[in-house]
Amino acid sequence: MNKKLKKFLIIFSISVVAFVALVIIFISPITKYLIQKYDEKYTGRQITLDWALVNPFSGYLHLHNLKIYEYKSDTVFLAASGLTVRVSLFKLLHHTLQLNNASLDNLVVRVIKDNKTMNFNSIIDHFSSGDSTKAKAVDSSKAPMRINLGPMKLTNAEIHYTDRQIPFDYYIKKGNFETPGKPWNVDTMAFTYAFASGPYKGTMQGIFNMNFKTSDYRITDRIVSFDLKPLEQYAKDLANYGSMRATLDADLAATGNFHNSEDIIATGHIGLSDFHLGKTPEEDYMAFQQLRLAITKLSPKNNLYILDSISLIRPYVKYEKYDHTDNLSTMFAKKGSSGGGGADGGGGEKLNILISIGRYIKSLSHEFFNSDYKLNYLAINGGELTYNDFSLSEEFSTGLHGLDIVADSINKKKRRVNVLLHSALKPYGNMVIKLSIDPNDSSYYNLNYHMENIPVSMFNPYTVTFSSYPLDRGTIELNGAWNVLAGNIDSKNHLIIVDPRATKRVRGKDKKWLPMPLIFAFIRERGDVIDYEIPITGSLKNPKFHFHDAIMDLLKNIFVKPVTTPYRFDVKNVEKAIEKSSKIKWPLMGSSLLPSQDKFLSETAEFLEKNPAASITVHPYAYTIREKERINFYEAKKKYYFSINKLPPGTFTEYDSLQIDRMAIRDSSFTRYLNAHVKDKLLFTLQEKCARLVGNEVINNELKRLNKNRQQVFMDYFKKRGVADRVKFQDSKTTIPFDGFSYYEIQYKGEMPRELLKAYQKMNELNTESPRIQYLKQHKKALSS
Repeated sequence: MNKKLKKFLIIFSISVVAFVALVIIFISPITKYLIQKYDEKYTGRQITLDWALVNPFSGYLHLHNLKIYEYKSDTVFLAASGLTVRVSLFKLLHHTLQLNNASLDNLVVRVIKDNKTMNFNSIIDHFSSGDSTKAKAVDSSKAPMRINLGPMKLTNAEIHYTDRQIPFDYYIKKGNFETPGKPWNVDTMAFTYAFASGPYKGTMQGIFNMNFKTSDYRITDRIVSFDLKPLEQYAKDLANYGSMRATLDADLAATGNFHNSEDIIATGHIGLSDFHLGKTPEEDYMAFQQLRLAITKLSPKNNLYILDSISLIRPYVKYEKYDHTDNLSTMFAKKGSSGGGGADGGGGEKLNILISIGRYIKSLSHEFFNSDYKLNYLAINGGELTYNDFSLSEEFSTGLHGLDIVADSINKKKRRVNVLLHSALKPYGNMVIKLSIDPNDSSYYNLNYHMENIPVSMFNPYTVTFSSYPLDRGTIELNGAWNVLAGNIDSKNHLIIVDPRATKRVRGKDKKWLPMPLIFAFIRERGDVIDYEIPITGSLKNPKFHFHDAIMDLLKNIFVKPVTTPYRFDVKNVEKAIEKSSKIKWPLMGSSLLPSQDKFLSETAEFLEKNPAASITVHPYAYTIREKERINFYEAKKKYYFSINKLPPGTFTEYDSLQIDRMAIRDSSFTRYLNAHVKDKLLFTLQEKCARLVGNEVINNELKRLNKNRQQVFMDYFKKRGVADRVKFQDSKTTIPFDGFSYYEIQYKGEMPRELLKAYQKMNELNTESPRIQYLKQHKKALSS
């Protein structure tokens, strides 16, 4: 009996082992076969794999080189070198799905969004298909299935995302995601993640915890040198054209809730560097080197905005005004005005992440000024603001350079916040502004400002357009003090313009006329200055300007100024003597000299002839930007003139040249001709269009010819006297002249002409007399400029 039992047990054991072995041997290829046979039936997708390894007794499953294809396509949707899953079969008997562990290696997945449809929707629809109209009976006597998730990890993943509507393409690589899992009776699940940007530089890693019951979350995130160039694709969805790039660094810790964007508490720092937004990668409209935000505690729900510092290094903003629009409108107007984007693209179809980020920041900060805010330090360093106006007869350009703004301890608990701003003005000048403001009520503040050394010639594009007269001398100084209490203004504003002078009228059909020399005769005082005090009172909503001082000065000039006419003529003659003896100004795009300049050069050549030890050095300073603009306009109008008059080569006359010169640059027929020949939609200014029509080579050649003619005209005076060898020319320098014209600066070596020495002595005497002595400092500045 024992032998039979023993034999039975041996046979049974062998049978069981053989059965298990057979199951293990054959279940794996059978599994592979069944997956590939019934893949489309149960998933709607074709699935392939190299081999499968299944152990039904231990709950082990491994699929090697798994591939899932797009719906009815040979394009791979998901691929992985290996999928491994271990489950506890024993616990299934106790209504518990126990996932002991799972891993997915070398995953490559492509997520595609096309309008409202995602490329994985078909899988979801396939599993959720059924007759939803029929209620399914629920057996309440059965215990619910409990799901325990063990450790899971995703290693070396590559995830691609495409939005065909934007369009947007991006992917991350070297993705590693891991979680210790979640028991069925625990609400919180933790995740760790780390990945690198796919096409560009940058990494991101952190820890994320989420409560699935309350939707609360906790996150710590570290971002290193993350290139935001991919967001340019979203920017192009909002803009008609343009380029964008930036780099993000951050180290943040936050807690919050997914159902309420304001229910967040955050701390850490955010840095954005190398930001550029503009027409092309080379031409910026807005940029900065670095923006850094250090957060001590941010809690919009609790009205807490406690910031350690905000620093902005080398910000740059360029605003350009065109004939009927501006650079920002041309970039954003059509697409930006249509909205769209938000959480659902504004129209429920298009998701633009830039608008989503903007709205989220707005929701976090909309109560900032009503909250308990605190900022220990605010600094803007090395800023540059540029303003270009192309709507005039010639380009006007100005701005701020080296802008610094500093504010300490911006705090609602303080009575006053002090802000200091100082900057150089472009092309010349300086500005300082001091502001002391009540952080709880912006209608209480004190403001002091001072701007000086601003050349009036920089406003020539306006004076020429609206009066026909350019200004070739004069310096502006403006200062004032504002005391504002509860919105009520008490301010003093002081304007001084030293030695303003209008030069020869520029004629043209596109230029209006005002008698500027006559106007200056009335408003310029005896000391060759315009000096007005303009107080402002009233309220911020209804300010009142007081021109009493300006009117009284005007009347004084009419009745008192004629008495000092001999003195003013003395000043004018001495100024001319000094100016012509040290500088030769050239008319824009011209090489002709005034009679006074002709006389001076003849006398200088004679002086060198009589004084063999004397010599002069000439420093040419070229207003290249303005000269090129004039040549550009002239050559473009010349091509148009030849076209409409059908002039053969070699028949161009002085009359033709005069007609071209007086033609308005915005002549309607010329504009139509220009637009017909230059069809680039990204050229917004007449300067750009004319340059495209003419060609830079022609402009540069004409500029070289102009400079050569000027030097030849200048040197002819000295060649006639045989003293050309004592005239030394330095290399020409490109500049923006203070008085608005290209010029030759003359330096004397050895003996100086007696007339020049007498003029300097006479000017020193005149500056100490009563009409000018009170402005002695300003006159010296103007003379040195």
